[in-house]
Amino acid sequence: MRAHRIRWWVYLLAVVLGVGGGAATAMLEERHHVSLLGLPWFVSAVLAVFGIGVLVAAWQVHRYTTTEPRKRVQLKTITPERAVDTLILSKALALAGAVLLGWYGGELLMVLGHLQAPYYRRIAIECVVACAASLIDMVCGIIGEGFCQLPPSEGPEHPKIERKRLRNGRRDRGVAWKADGQDGDNDEAAVPGR
Repeated sequence: MRAHRIRWWVYLLAVVLGVGGGAATAMLEERHHVSLLGLPWFVSAVLAVFGIGVLVAAWQVHRYTTTEPRKRVQLKTITPERAVDTLILSKALALAGAVLLGWYGGELLMVLGHLQAPYYRRIAIECVVACAASLIDMVCGIIGEGFCQLPPSEGPEHPKIERKRLRNGRRDRGVAWKADGQDGDNDEAAVPGR
């Protein structure tokens, strides 16, 4: 099974859906006078710290997978489960950051017309801070997802090895056969070393 990178348009779609949700929340508050807008300061701080924590974990996975096996002894061992968990966290963080960026951006757009009121001014400032924290989460998630990709192995099917083999004119033909007319009429596989 291969893990695939999330396409750019998925993030764009998540932001657009978030804008719609945030704008709908702001309209709901205006009509029914329910306080649903904004985000407490500490939640924005926790979002940013969580994003940086996931990025650090993804960097540890990247460092472990790109280090030569002889030098890995010096590093903390990264289990495959931890690497997969970090990849999943990175993907979830990037998508959640995109949705929240759109959500608080949508709220911000809806309260811009009411900035003369102190309540809406405070909400606008909270939304700007929440958008910044969400953007940090989205960027950390995208970078973390890239860090969790395994480097290609340099085996016989590696593109670099394949290009080199084709450039040198050697093609892997499998079993080498004796040329016609050598040692009789039977076509037996040539055994190396005999």
